[in-house]
Amino acid sequence: MTTHAPELDLLPTEIGTDLRDTLRALLAARCTPSAVAAIYDGDRTIVEPLWQALASELGVAGLLVPEDRGGVGATAREAAVVLHELGRACAPVPFLTSAVLATQVLLASKDSAAVDAIGALAAGELTAALVVPFSSSPDGALPHIVDGTDGLVGTVRSVAGALEADLLVVPVAGAEGIALHLVERAGAEVVPVSSLDMARQVADVTFAGARSIVVLNDAETVVRNALRDAAGLLASEQAGVAAWCLQETVAYLKVRHQFGRPLGGFQAIKHRLADLYAEVSSAAAAAEYAAAALAAGQDVDVATRVAATYCGDVAVRAAEETVQLHGGIGMTWEHWAHLYIKKAKADQIGLGTPGAHRVALAGLLDLEL
Repeated sequence: MTTHAPELDLLPTEIGTDLRDTLRALLAARCTPSAVAAIYDGDRTIVEPLWQALASELGVAGLLVPEDRGGVGATAREAAVVLHELGRACAPVPFLTSAVLATQVLLASKDSAAVDAIGALAAGELTAALVVPFSSSPDGALPHIVDGTDGLVGTVRSVAGALEADLLVVPVAGAEGIALHLVERAGAEVVPVSSLDMARQVADVTFAGARSIVVLNDAETVVRNALRDAAGLLASEQAGVAAWCLQETVAYLKVRHQFGRPLGGFQAIKHRLADLYAEVSSAAAAAEYAAAALAAGQDVDVATRVAATYCGDVAVRAAEETVQLHGGIGMTWEHWAHLYIKKAKADQIGLGTPGAHRVALAGLLDLEL
């Protein structure tokens, strides 16, 4: 007799709804677009207090950490809610890089150093970053850091979250495969890189004899699965970016008049908005399904790849439409559309491009491209 896996629960939960409302209120009060835009002029004063508010007051830093390890014990569905709201606000915080990616890798280790680190991360006392390029695909090459006689040696370019990190989680190549090393931030040279999305500024990380603690051997599968899962959750951030773009564009076209009538009343504009609405709604559905699949441990490979393939392109298209349909004001620094198109484009290549995920999805489904 053939048995079927239970259907995934995609209905909104009371916890998720309350979390969304609380996050949206906090971000509206403490993450204004003008404060985010100031980052592009070198003013990053918003980052630390905003992260502490989210990590300490709301507990999002420990969202994916089990309760018996000092965390909240929530699921990917709640993490997706957080990322959706962070995307809507272009919030410059290390939730994805620290509370999702680095934390998920460290949770695979039972080493005492990793256990202590998880407790500190869950409490919001420390942040961490997985030292791989932000563009790393789950199926791509991992950076080549080696453990020499005097410590870790090598450079990894364009690491997201490294600027805010207290701890660096480093995949290190060895004779027996990839091992995970834990390095304090002071043990590496972290050089900021001018980034397209300064709300998630990347940095080059160089090790020149850094002392480290090995917390997990044979870790390649763990790292690749964490990259896959993070890519699936990044889709929720992309869906949040797209949702903001659609909402702002519709609101603008209702009040902007041309030839004596609202711009939104013209049929050609209505058609563009209808198409965009369908795409943004589909992106939200794909992202929600990926989060539900991760939470249930079902259909994870396909669900995350579908979300990563679709949501990145939709976010970019929504941001482009926002700029274009706002006309001249959309091209200016004073309008916040530039924050979203930069984030959308940077996220589109983050954790694997849509094309890379499409190739992986084709292999999973035995399709020919």
